[in-house]
Amino acid sequence: MEDKRLEATARLLEVMNTLRRECPWDREQTFDSLRSNTIEETYELADAITAHNMEGIKEELGDLLLHVVFYSKLGEEEGAFDFADVANALCDKLIYRHPHVYGDIHANTPAEVKENWEALKLRKKNRKSGTLGGVPRSLPALVKAYRVGEKAAGAGFDWQHKEDVWAKVREELSEVEAEMKSGRKDDLEGEFGDLFFALVNAARLYGVDPESALARTNEKFIRRFNYMEEHAAAQGHTLHDMTLDEMEALWQQAKTEETRE
Repeated sequence: MEDKRLEATARLLEVMNTLRRECPWDREQTFDSLRSNTIEETYELADAITAHNMEGIKEELGDLLLHVVFYSKLGEEEGAFDFADVANALCDKLIYRHPHVYGDIHANTPAEVKENWEALKLRKKNRKSGTLGGVPRSLPALVKAYRVGEKAAGAGFDWQHKEDVWAKVREELSEVEAEMKSGRKDDLEGEFGDLFFALVNAARLYGVDPESALARTNEKFIRRFNYMEEHAAAQGHTLHDMTLDEMEALWQQAKTEETRE
């Protein structure tokens, strides 16, 4: 098994060398030109994971691995680093951040492991920006909110009991309602942001990934809405022709069909 993995890795690196040398498109690529494609591939992998599509996950992992190899090749050409440097640096990082495996530190629960991980990352990088400095600025807002809350909790800034977060959610909800009455749009946007942030933290405390949860709800809504459109068309209508009650009836049919599957 190990020989098979090593052979596949060597084959991939050689294919990358050939493409970089002989393919006009691959020869023109740079770190900057690949960046947006890398982000797209990451989202495609996330979609496959959400769908629990193992064949899709395998394919998208390959696409993402191509980008790792491609960036490594670009680094090699600039004399900055190569694939071996990337892999060895990762191994060194993993060993350093797992002293409960490779050292004499004890961590018996996932929570203790995460707490040690965050402390070691901060100590190693010695960021002037502190605990939250490692959260990428370009992360989507929902994912970023989760990571910010997670890192703050790793530093000990969190609710003592997870149930306490609901008081904060209710507080933020009441502030949204108050701003709705005031008519100040900018302030209302800020209060909605505070409410979303509180809900993201509630999800984190209850062990729910809010990005995955919302992705599932989006897919569920799209699936049911498509059902409504298809069945309206089968009846010779469009949704614009129908009353809200008629659309609600189709919506409930869509929900019933899902429970039967």
